Amino acid sequence: MSPGRVAWNDPPGGFHPASAPDYLPLPRLRELQLQRLQGVVARAHERVPLFRRRMEERGLDPGALRALPDLGRLPFTVKSDLRDTYPFGLFASPMEEIVRLHASSGTTGKPIVVAYTKADLEVWTEVMVRTFAACGLHRGDIVQNAYGYGLFTGGLGAHYGAEALGATVIPTSGGNTERQLMVLQDFGATALCCTPSYFLHLVERARELQVDLSRLRVGVFGAEPWSEAMRQRIQEESGIRAYDIYGLSEIIGPGVGAECAAQDGLHLFEDHFYPEIIDPVTGEVLPEGAEGELVLTTLSKQAMPMIRYRTRDVTALVSEPCRCGRTLRRIRRIGRRSDDMFIIRGVNVFPSQVETALLEVKGTLPHYQIVLTRAKGLDEMEVKVEVTPELFSDKIRELEGLHRRLEAAIDHVLGIRAKVTLVEPRSLARSEGKAKRVTDLRSV
Repeated sequence: MSPGRVAWNDPPGGFHPASAPDYLPLPRLRELQLQRLQGVVARAHERVPLFRRRMEERGLDPGALRALPDLGRLPFTVKSDLRDTYPFGLFASPMEEIVRLHASSGTTGKPIVVAYTKADLEVWTEVMVRTFAACGLHRGDIVQNAYGYGLFTGGLGAHYGAEALGATVIPTSGGNTERQLMVLQDFGATALCCTPSYFLHLVERARELQVDLSRLRVGVFGAEPWSEAMRQRIQEESGIRAYDIYGLSEIIGPGVGAECAAQDGLHLFEDHFYPEIIDPVTGEVLPEGAEGELVLTTLSKQAMPMIRYRTRDVTALVSEPCRCGRTLRRIRRIGRRSDDMFIIRGVNVFPSQVETALLEVKGTLPHYQIVLTRAKGLDEMEVKVEVTPELFSDKIRELEGLHRRLEAAIDHVLGIRAKVTLVEPRSLARSEGKAKRVTDLRSV
């Protein structure tokens, strides 16, 4: 053991043993992926009627999968498949082997239900350990986990991963901002897990209450799209390192991918999740490097294997070597989903584009809301954005200048004009979970 280290996973040098697959030689990784892919497809074909029927409709059987590119011949799985087979129709394990159930909120219809065997939970913990290790956490860190506990996968996924890493976990769950801040300060948390928009709210409130967050050094943020400009703003305002993580309940929960110290894309834990990028319209597999919709196949999931699950998240695969030495491919930061796009005057717009335009202009806070209306048959977009307390005064000339710069920035990024409304600090609703950026009143 190196001098100065008291445990095997303490810095400097080395890496957590669970991270060893992150550095597998590529031929070995591809061999492992094919072996696991053949196993999971055979399992799904044998045990999941929906998947077996769709393969038979295409004249395919598990023996057709001889190489990784053959995966592109198999049918997709989409979110409505999980809803249509609610609650247990996609399970590949009998209930006596299932030890955990999670579910979505079901606010847009039937919830989706996901299941885990004991082995699935062990994989989940393993990939979360690798997630935290990639973000620079180790034994001795105090991790405050403000992701929601319960049916949502975020809380428990992060909790068990941080514990297995050897960190001290504070399970505050979401909400109750004043209590979150008290615990952050009094318990000396060094890392925080939550959505990036909620962290901004915590920073803002901490400033008002004069809460000391100086021991906090890492933010592990996920569960909603956020931009690189937002990361820069978070790091500048709080002094922490802000890392992006990626996951979705349908695949396993958090732990599908994570940034490393290079902050240059998110490494996918490819030994458990095989990625493809497709054209979201045609469904054709796109070449590496092209932007499109991320499709994931679980390679080791027992209870509920997902074959070619369409995530609706838009990104690109990066295979160039990372400075950290991991051989795992990365995905570009996911700033948008193929289904959160709205169309205004014939132009496709994503909320993350508006965020990027706003944060290019100094004098605004990263709190905004987009309101879509229709008047006399014409679509209108209003962007409400908070300005800093320093500017929100009687300096009319400065506010007018800021207003012009914001409208120009949006026009430059989107190619359309929007009405910008400057609002006072803390006047827009804050979210304790995923931020709701768009209010579409056009169909009301």
